[in-house]
Amino acid sequence: MDALNQYGSSDSEDGEHTRQYAQPVVRQYKVNTAPDTIIGMQQHTPNALETTTMLIRPEQRMLSYNMGYEQMTQPLAGPTESDGSFASKGRGTLASGTVEPQAIEEYLFRQQERMFKQQGRANDPSIGAEGRYITSGVNAGRTGSNQAGSKESRRKRKGKGDPSVARAEGAYQGPWAGFEGDTEKGKQSGPTQEQLAEYEQRMSGQLSTTTNNETLQLTDAVAGSIKTSSKLVYVEGQEERTMFHMQSERDYQGRTYMHVPNELQHIDEGEQTCTAPKQRLVKEWKSAHAGGVSAIRFIPQSGHLLLSCGMDGLVKIFDAHSSLRHLRTYVGHSKAVRDISFAPDGRSFLSSSYDGYTKLWDTETGKCTSTFSTNAKRATPNVARFYPEDANVFLAGLSDKRIVQWDVRAHELTQEYNQHLGAVNSLTFFDSSRRFVSTSDDKSMRVWEYGIPIVIKLIADPAMYSVPSVALHPNQRWFVGQSMDNRIVVYGTGERIKQHKRKQFEGHLTAGFACQPSFSPDGAYLTSGDSEGQVWCWDWRSTKVVARWKAHDKVAICTAWHPRETSRVATCSWDGSIKYWD
Repeated sequence: MDALNQYGSSDSEDGEHTRQYAQPVVRQYKVNTAPDTIIGMQQHTPNALETTTMLIRPEQRMLSYNMGYEQMTQPLAGPTESDGSFASKGRGTLASGTVEPQAIEEYLFRQQERMFKQQGRANDPSIGAEGRYITSGVNAGRTGSNQAGSKESRRKRKGKGDPSVARAEGAYQGPWAGFEGDTEKGKQSGPTQEQLAEYEQRMSGQLSTTTNNETLQLTDAVAGSIKTSSKLVYVEGQEERTMFHMQSERDYQGRTYMHVPNELQHIDEGEQTCTAPKQRLVKEWKSAHAGGVSAIRFIPQSGHLLLSCGMDGLVKIFDAHSSLRHLRTYVGHSKAVRDISFAPDGRSFLSSSYDGYTKLWDTETGKCTSTFSTNAKRATPNVARFYPEDANVFLAGLSDKRIVQWDVRAHELTQEYNQHLGAVNSLTFFDSSRRFVSTSDDKSMRVWEYGIPIVIKLIADPAMYSVPSVALHPNQRWFVGQSMDNRIVVYGTGERIKQHKRKQFEGHLTAGFACQPSFSPDGAYLTSGDSEGQVWCWDWRSTKVVARWKAHDKVAICTAWHPRETSRVATCSWDGSIKYWD
C-alpha cells in the first residue's frame, strides 16, 4: 500500500520534482612528454639532488649505500631478446625453461638429489613438498615402487660363476661379481704407451716454446690419463684448475671434507691441557711437494684439514683426522708458492707465489675466485693475511717494501702502508685486530693501526737481527719472532710494545732460515724447527727445552700445532715431506 500511495502520475511528478541527469566522468591521463633519462650512473633531472638514481652494474659486487624501496622495486631495464624477453646473464634462460632461484636447506636439497638419482623423481620445490613430482625421462609415467624397481634404471650384475673353477675364465665370483660394462681389473684403459710417449714429447716441446699469452692444447683422450707430473704443470695464462684425489667428494650423507667430525665439535680451542709431543710418528706424507715444502696450516677452529704449499707451485690439502689421505690439489701458480693463509672461517684461503700473484681459492670446490697483483712489475708477495674481523679484506707484504690492503668484493686496492726500507716478511694482528706488527729485511719491526698508514711504534736497534717469522701467543699478550742470531725473541703487546729481554728461547740453529714457530693451543709450549732438521719444544714459563728430536733430513722450515688435539704437531721440510707427530 505504501508503494501505491507513493505512486503518482507523470504530471504530478513533473510539477513537483525536476528531472536530474548524471554528469559524465571524464578521466584525465597525465602524459609525461619529457621523462627522466638515465645516463651512466646518474639520473639527470631539473632537481638532480633529490631524484638521483643509482644503477647496479652486473659486474658490481658491493653497494656502499642503502637503496630505497622505490629503487629496489623498479622494473628491470636493459637489452631484450628478439621475442621481447629481458636479456640477462644472471637469469639463466635456457631452451628448456628458466632457472629460478630457490631457498632450500642443504640436507633437503641433497635428499632430493639422491632420490632423483636413485628413483628418478623429486619434489617440485615451486609448489611445496605435497605437490607433484619431477621425473626423469627414463622413469616418466612411473610412480612409487615401479620407479625404484624399473628394469631400465637398474644395472645388471655379472654371473656368479662356477664354484668349481678357481682362477680360470668363468671362476666363481659370488657376491663380489661386478656389473656389466665395468672395466675389468688389471686391464689397461685409456691411451696406449705409444700415445703417452708421443704426448709427453709434444708437451716437453710446448713447454719450452710456449709464451705467456699461449695455452697448451691438450687432447681429451690423453689429458685424462697422463702422468701426475704433467697434469700439475701450470703455465702462466692458463685457467686455474684443481684435482680431487678421492673416489667421491661427498659421503653417504652428502657431506664434503669440510664437515667437522662430531668428536671435534665438543672440544673448545685452548681449553684442553696440552702436553709435549711424545715423538711418535702418526703419518708421513712422503714427497708431498717436489723441491721442498714452504708452509703448512691447519684449518681454523677444528683442525681436521691440513693445507700445504711447496716449491713445485702447488697447494695441497690433507685429511688430518681420520683417513690421513691427500684430498685435493690446487694448480694455479707458475712458480714456487711462498705462503698460504686460511680465512677466519676456513672456507677460503690465500696463496702467495714468486710469480707475483696472490690468489683466493675456495677450500671446498678448489675454484680460484680472484687473482690479485699490484703492478706490471708484480712484486713478490712474501706474506698475505686475512683481516680477522672481515674475511673480505686481506693484507699482503711485498718484496718492494710495501704493505697493501685489498678488498675482495670490489677487487680494489684500498690502502697502502709504505714505511719499510726492505722486503716485508711477516704480518701479525693483535689487540683484538685493531693493530698489527710487520717485520722486514731492514731489521726493524713496525706497529700499525689497521686502516691508518702511519707507524705508531718503531722497533729498531743496531744490535737487532732480521726477524722473518712471527707467532702470536694464544692469550694475545705476547708475540715471538724467529731472530737470525739463533734465538726466539719475545715482545709484549700492551700499551708499550717492548722486548721481554729476560725471556728468550735458545739452542737451535736457524741463522739464514725463516723457520716458523708455533704455540700449543693453551700456550704452554713453543715449538720450532732448525736448519739441521730437528724439532725443538720449549716450556713457555721456564724457557727450558722439554723435547727435541730428529724429524727431517733437511731444514724443518715450519711447525704447526693442532688447534684441538693436546699433543699433535705437524712439521714440514725442504726434503719435500710432511710429518704428523703425537
